[in-house]
Parts: sequence; structure tokens; C-alpha cells
Amino acid sequence: MTIFSKIIAGEIPSYKIAENDQFFAFLDIFPLREGHTLVVPKIEVDNFFDVPDTYLANLLLFAKPIAKAIEAAFPCNRCGLSVVGLEVPHAHLHLIPINSADDLNFTRGKLKLSPEQLKKAQEKILGHLQ
Repeated sequence: MTIFSKIIAGEIPSYKIAENDQFFAFLDIFPLREGHTLVVPKIEVDNFFDVPDTYLANLLLFAKPIAKAIEAAFPCNRCGLSVVGLEVPHAHLHLIPINSADDLNFTRGKLKLSPEQLKKAQEKILGHLQ
């Protein structure tokens, strides 16, 4: 069982943003930028493009209102998308408020946000989620 499956099952606490029968979205606790959110299918599949077609088709539709909420909640040019998939063997999509392509540079250091800062970021996104 991956760490993401444990988060989805509620065995590990998270800053949940949204959930439906197929997906779970939550804040990355080691974000590149404040508001960095992960969208994870509830099925455990390592490689993003091995995820069943119905999930891939629905993933962006699930992520769209979250991305719009991130754009409204944090000053940015847009919400960037990235699929890297090297750190956790469970397919996932990164939603990150960006101003330049460099904001999606995963080789840069991650932010160290306090639980209070993460809770505030969660509340900002949830406040704009429709």
C-alpha cells in the first residue's frame, strides 16, 4: 500500500481539497509553492499512463475546478500541471500556482510550511472551490 493509498484511506492525515469515487486531492506537505496540490486516483497504479482510460479521461475534469480555485486563491499567472511520478509509486498529478516554467522545477528545494500555513492554504483553496 502506497503512502497515497494510506492518505486516501484516512490512515495518514492530510489537508484534503476534494474527493469523489475515483479521485482524492490534497495539499503537498512539501510544496514547490504554496497551494501545491496533488490529485491522485484511488486505484493504485504506478505509471500515470498505465491508469485506465476512464480514470485518465475523468482526472482533468476532476482537477479543473481545483485548478481554478488555486488560481483564485494565490497570486499567479496560472495553475501549472506536472506529472513526474518518481517519488511515490502511485500515479498523481501536481497542480501548482505558477508565474513561470521555473516554478515547476522539481529539482529546486521544497518549501517548509508549518501546519498552520498548510491549513490556511487549504482554507484559501476551499474558499474558492465551487
